[in-house]
Amino acid sequence: MKTFKELHKPASEFNSRSEYLEHELQIMKPRRFRLNLPGRDFRFEWEDLIPAFAGTLGIIAMYSSVMMAWADGLTEAWDHITLGKDFAIEVSRVEMLIPAFLFVILASGFFNPRANLAGNHGPMIPLIASIALAGAHPLALAILIGIFGLLLSFFKGGSRLVNLTSKGVAGGLLIFLGFTGALSQIRTIQTWSKGLASSTIEAGSLGYLGLVILSVTVILYSFLARIDKRWLAIPACAITALLIALIGGASFDLQITTEIGLPNLNPVYWWGSTNEGWMLGLPESQHFIASLPFAILAVAMWSPDFLGHRIFQEMNYPKRSEKVLMDVDDTMTMCSIRQMVGTAVGGGNITSSWGTYLIPAAIAKRPIPGGAILLGLMVMTVAILGSPIDIAVWPPVRSIALLVGVFLPMIEAGIQMVKESACAQAAGICIFMAMVTNPVLAWALAMFLDNNGLIGDKKRAEKLSKVDRLLIPISILIICIAAVLAVGMLKGSYGLEAFL
Repeated sequence: MKTFKELHKPASEFNSRSEYLEHELQIMKPRRFRLNLPGRDFRFEWEDLIPAFAGTLGIIAMYSSVMMAWADGLTEAWDHITLGKDFAIEVSRVEMLIPAFLFVILASGFFNPRANLAGNHGPMIPLIASIALAGAHPLALAILIGIFGLLLSFFKGGSRLVNLTSKGVAGGLLIFLGFTGALSQIRTIQTWSKGLASSTIEAGSLGYLGLVILSVTVILYSFLARIDKRWLAIPACAITALLIALIGGASFDLQITTEIGLPNLNPVYWWGSTNEGWMLGLPESQHFIASLPFAILAVAMWSPDFLGHRIFQEMNYPKRSEKVLMDVDDTMTMCSIRQMVGTAVGGGNITSSWGTYLIPAAIAKRPIPGGAILLGLMVMTVAILGSPIDIAVWPPVRSIALLVGVFLPMIEAGIQMVKESACAQAAGICIFMAMVTNPVLAWALAMFLDNNGLIGDKKRAEKLSKVDRLLIPISILIICIAAVLAVGMLKGSYGLEAFL
């Protein structure tokens, strides 16, 4: 059998760049948990810079959001703890150095290019304050998430759950998550612009900036989609938003204070006592008990999250490129190990599949490894320089990057999946249940109903065994209900709070 290097042809032999990139995907043969080398097993192309840059912007925004949420929650939960922006940035830099080298460059770049990068668990960010107030410990939570994730991946549970989720249910989930995420970022930009004030500018007088940034973003994104260059959306739109904000008079609000250097990379500093780092010390038994329901919930949310990312590859990759599709179970394994290691060295991220990398990579028709290596190097460089973090977390840059790089593509993908009436019905029920409860319960309940022919395709149940129709969906539903009730999620920011 010929190798990738033997099958490779120069781009000049193809009619278009797209045909060349598709041929690269079709001839790749990634080596699972064996060394993959540039040139022999994959190539670097300039298109790899797009998902690498997009993923870098996205992860800076996500990491900083997670660490600020931990800082605020722990400060409120514990009398002896006072954590702020400086703490959040330092912990973010820890996460951007050690895990980036081990699990982005080495793991996904060289040793298993079918495992997507271990990034951030965005849907868990709103829950972090509740996690801290419940008495949980970041390190205890990380250990539990890692253990549960490894068990699920060992028994191939992740890929099986993906196969049991129909296109209708998956499409509805993508539409809901994309729509709610987009609304959140729009509100963030509008709140930021209306709150701008300085010694010379009255609060609210620059409120028009948010509308201008969003309007230009829509036009630019539509143009890129029209010319089939959506993979340029994150850098193009984020840089445009930055320039508009600066030209529009908001430059005083951009504070660049983080200096060049390395964070404290000694795990003992972060977890060794209650006087340094997180100021929590090592976790005790009560911390594991408090963290348990949140860990179950986080891992339960992995499968629909992973499913959404793999779908982008399936929709954008050509036929006969199955060998380079993201492996759900391998990704789950890497996320589990990265969760424990990353937190053990001082981090606080809650890990999941890296959507702000894989979605642009899929749109650009690029496999995982080349962009992963470039992204890892970018992230580590940013962590050392420091000041790019201040720019990337500025609301107009961060929100636009997430809007065009994650949430709008999710909406588009969901709509494309819902073409048949049966799929539309399943998607509609999933969206409605997500509005009333939350996305996790919606996915679990819709999967159960769909696999038993109660919604969607009535013939679907005939193709499934009793285990796939009843045992697995009911077990997942019970686990999700128990976890959601235990963490009080139904009284949070979802629909049922209107009735409770």
